[in-house]
Amino acid sequence: MAAWFETVHEAQRRAKRRLPPSVYSALLAGSERGVSYADNTESFAELGFAPHVAATLAERDQATTVMGQDISLPVLISPTGVQAVHPDGEVAVARAAAARGTAMGLSSFASKPVEEVVAANPSTFFQMYWMSGRDVILRRMQRAREAGAVGLIVTLDWSFSHGRDWGSPTIPEHLDLKAMARFAPEVARRPAWLAGFVRSGSLPDLRAPNLALDGEEAPTFFGAYGDWMTSTPPTWDDIAWMREQWGGPFMLKGISRVDDAERAVAVGCTAISVSNHGGNNLDGTPAPIRVLPAVVDAVGDDVEVLLDGGIRRGSDVVKAVALGARAVMIGRAYLWGLGAGGQAGVENVLDILRGGIDSALRGLGKGSIHDLERSDVLVPLDFTRTLGAHQVAAVDG
Repeated sequence: MAAWFETVHEAQRRAKRRLPPSVYSALLAGSERGVSYADNTESFAELGFAPHVAATLAERDQATTVMGQDISLPVLISPTGVQAVHPDGEVAVARAAAARGTAMGLSSFASKPVEEVVAANPSTFFQMYWMSGRDVILRRMQRAREAGAVGLIVTLDWSFSHGRDWGSPTIPEHLDLKAMARFAPEVARRPAWLAGFVRSGSLPDLRAPNLALDGEEAPTFFGAYGDWMTSTPPTWDDIAWMREQWGGPFMLKGISRVDDAERAVAVGCTAISVSNHGGNNLDGTPAPIRVLPAVVDAVGDDVEVLLDGGIRRGSDVVKAVALGARAVMIGRAYLWGLGAGGQAGVENVLDILRGGIDSALRGLGKGSIHDLERSDVLVPLDFTRTLGAHQVAAVDG
């Protein structure tokens, strides 16, 4: 039991203690002042519950489906970039998600190949950015399809800003002798983390193998990042083209505005994720939980709506589902679990969330997450934000 932790906060504390400072700071990754980063988590504390005290049900069901995949709780793994916090990286996360009965989102910037991740968890969604042009995008889609990815996640909520008031982490492009010498002092203070990589027979991999095609060498993370930054941003016609080319379950991640949600429906998306990229995008964007109700009211009958951002407790999940989300996606929470204890740490985080969901359902007198209603949540009058409402007709008409 010594390795077990009971809160996501404790997972974060252990990850900070175990990881080299530069590695840990990369997991924080808020932009500029961190206004959105802070609001993502703090906003949940503004929401209350309206609990029942009698006639609560003995069994509580958390199972649902997202983009055709059955999951045992309304929590999925959100795709995040190079996971050098642990030697097994995304494969360990995929195994943990499979062990707990949920789906895996794999970033195109991941450190492990899509083929290995799908083998570890057949319920894997592959994530892509718009970069390199249609021909290359199509080939990368085909690789993901052939590997067995069951859906595509297209992320649009990521703008370039490396400026942070508390300082950006120092990440080398290559782990050459010069870089290893530079980071040796801080790594030496984290012997357990280093020992894990020594036992695995490898160093942290800072390349993006899922962006390599036809046997070519995988680009470095920063090389791929540069490719993305210099690619012309997509149009809605480009997004429609991607959906048509994929031909299967298709999620658009990064929605904050009602008009963007309506356009996502118009191009045929299976699902959308209300997200501000964990506060690592345009600082000052409201927390996803604040804009979720307006998006659900606009398109909730037409598309699966998920929420991504700020989830730290099972009660946060219940609040999001009660306000209309089909499920949530987690990022930093499972990365802290991975940093604290590898696959077991990620499983631990998912167990914490499952337990918190169960407790909240019990207190609310609900037998299923599907029974949750907005009346179960106390929403302050000035809490919600509605962005881009009633703009689609004006823009497109």
